Amino acid sequence: MKLLIVDDSNVIRQRIARIASDARLPPMHIVGQARNGVEAVQMVRQHDPDLVTLDLTMPELGGEECTEQMIALKPALTILVVSALSDKATALRALKKGAQGFLYKPFTDDQLVAALQEVMLP
Repeated sequence: MKLLIVDDSNVIRQRIARIASDARLPPMHIVGQARNGVEAVQMVRQHDPDLVTLDLTMPELGGEECTEQMIALKPALTILVVSALSDKATALRALKKGAQGFLYKPFTDDQLVAALQEVMLP
């Protein structure tokens, strides 16, 4: 399972990377960490990830547009939105555009593991 982590916060990217190695999850190889939507779309092209954790509020290209572009490149891509936005409408739009799950920040390690397990189930 190839994972791409997309968040403008280095702290959040590092935390997701650490939690991704949790024994309760299938083995994951982190193929990249993007700081914005433009980098994320480039990394989907370069590294062909299976799973993306995606922040919605980022510079250069926001999460909704990023979701659309990544799904256009790889329709089978699994996207878990991880966002501080409490705006449910934004989350729903991201889900309509192809994301499979949504997790609010701040989150606990267990909440992220559960959300990743949920979106990775066939």
